[in-house]
Amino acid sequence: MKLQCDVEVVHRMLPTFGMKSRGKGVRAVLSIGKHVDKTTQRTHVYMIICTAKDRAGSKYKLKDNVEKLFTWFVEEGKATVRIKEPAVDICLSKADANSLKNFLSAARLADRGSDTSSLPLATLTPVRARDVEKPKKKLTIISKKDYPLTSSFPYSLEQLQVSYCKLSRVDMRMLSLKALRKLDLSNNHIKKLPATIGDLGCLAELILHNNHLESFSEALCLSTLQRTLQRLDLSQNRLRALPSQFCQLRELVNLKLDDNKLVWLPFRISRLSKLKFLSAAHNQLALLPSGFRNLSLENLDLFGNPFDQPNPLDHTIHLTFPLSLQELASRAVVNLRVPYGPQVLPAHLCRDLEFSKACDCGRACVSFFIRAAVSMNLHQVSHTVVLVDDMGGTEAPVQQHFCSLPCYSEFLDNGLQRGGR
Repeated sequence: MKLQCDVEVVHRMLPTFGMKSRGKGVRAVLSIGKHVDKTTQRTHVYMIICTAKDRAGSKYKLKDNVEKLFTWFVEEGKATVRIKEPAVDICLSKADANSLKNFLSAARLADRGSDTSSLPLATLTPVRARDVEKPKKKLTIISKKDYPLTSSFPYSLEQLQVSYCKLSRVDMRMLSLKALRKLDLSNNHIKKLPATIGDLGCLAELILHNNHLESFSEALCLSTLQRTLQRLDLSQNRLRALPSQFCQLRELVNLKLDDNKLVWLPFRISRLSKLKFLSAAHNQLALLPSGFRNLSLENLDLFGNPFDQPNPLDHTIHLTFPLSLQELASRAVVNLRVPYGPQVLPAHLCRDLEFSKACDCGRACVSFFIRAAVSMNLHQVSHTVVLVDDMGGTEAPVQQHFCSLPCYSEFLDNGLQRGGR
């Protein structure tokens, strides 16, 4: 039985002499195994602690010698083993929670003098230097020959870059790195992302530049990435659309979508209230969604998209007179912010409500509306704007919805008045 973690051995007599412990552990390998006592020639089960400075290790007898195990924070990889003789507390931290539980269980059995044949004992030998090195936080692999095929990735990694390795899929070993904050898989051949990427509970940056991605799954949008993901780079892929749930990633600050085949940006893009840097150059965008007007960006790049020349008179009318009872009720739910969900409404009605539109008057429209396109200067939503085209323009067409004929008429009248002036 072996365990890798940080260890601090605290002598309980230190306060008696007016001394304090350092309060800081060092990387160590702990083992539980048999050892022959040279004095009595008897075999006992010991715990040995090996560090970089003491690779041979310090031994502590376990049978009838464990006063107490402190396991309040074992799920966080922390515990303390209190030894009777010598009077020390062995403080463990930064351990894998499951491995720590198994180790403590073995220590408890050894203390009780259980049959040693039932214990997963290890050989008490000096450890290798690499086993007690400081945990690795960052790893960069930019060549296929350096890619680990037999060894695992260091569990302590916070930043991992694997580029130019011709990966066709995400290595599932990466998805066990629970401390990972940045995952860079740029310049590979990845076609699909596993939903389990969403289980990386600390992931703040996901870089997927220059791959073969054709979709970004709904499951990822609804995972823990909602609470952690701040930077997402999907540039130079084969994306044609993003799911409506994409705008659940509300912590996004930096989003790169350049060089894809996108014909439409997410309808609810205004929900990305923390977004400051948006780049979607060289796509197939002809029109921007109506929620685009509510963004507040620092930098925006939409160069190289085939934007249509907007004409407010070129409109689409989806209205009936009078409005259906379902439309009136749906508008009331949205306008009054009535809570709803699949537990109280059919799924198709929930979906309709999710796609409700906001009229210029501030009221909602759901399935019945008038739709038109208007030109908007992108400086209204971003401090810095990369020119939209080679002609020096900073205007792009934005979709606009109207809940009724009077609202649309008022919009047209205001447009004519501005044109007259």
